[in-house]
Amino acid sequence: MIMTFGELQQFIGDKFGEAVILEAKTDALQPYLVLEPERLPEVCLELHDNEQTYFDYLSCLTGMDNGPEAGTMEVIYTLYSIPYDHHLTLKVRVPRNSTPEEVMPQVPTVSHIWRTADWHEREVFDMFGIYFTDHPDMRRILCAADWEGHPLRKDYQLQDYYHGIKVPYDKHNENNGFRGEPVILTQQPPAEQFPDKREKPE
Repeated sequence: MIMTFGELQQFIGDKFGEAVILEAKTDALQPYLVLEPERLPEVCLELHDNEQTYFDYLSCLTGMDNGPEAGTMEVIYTLYSIPYDHHLTLKVRVPRNSTPEEVMPQVPTVSHIWRTADWHEREVFDMFGIYFTDHPDMRRILCAADWEGHPLRKDYQLQDYYHGIKVPYDKHNENNGFRGEPVILTQQPPAEQFPDKREKPE
């Protein structure tokens, strides 16, 4: 039986107490509940195992940086029940660190409930700098292990060099024919566009 957003909210409140739900956003395009971060695993385990809800599929897990001014970061969980065809979006909100010396935001892992969370949490750690406690393999998954910073943070500054290799290459798109190149390049003969390229053999 499909449960509505209100019924799912009531279900969580009855099982864990109303205090576990910090916010209920019902008028959003995708309604969501904000939960206490430290209680996230037990709520998710109940939603996964209970016969009334059976959220067997974690459709998406992603992060969000609300910026240095807001001072918070979020992790968003999109749950789906294949047999019951009902949906639920959960969020947790944690304090944001502004410098590498400050403690990184921490959220408990749910990788023991949904195996797909394993790599998703590693991606959020890599891109946003949110650490998932009790994760079995908490390390970067997209960037190199010694990469500086987290690229999807709003205040991210790209490093100038990585192991002696210059990182920013401002004319990459223009010189490689990607969309958005200046008109001056598209109107010149190929030989003049790319004088560093060898001529095509006869």
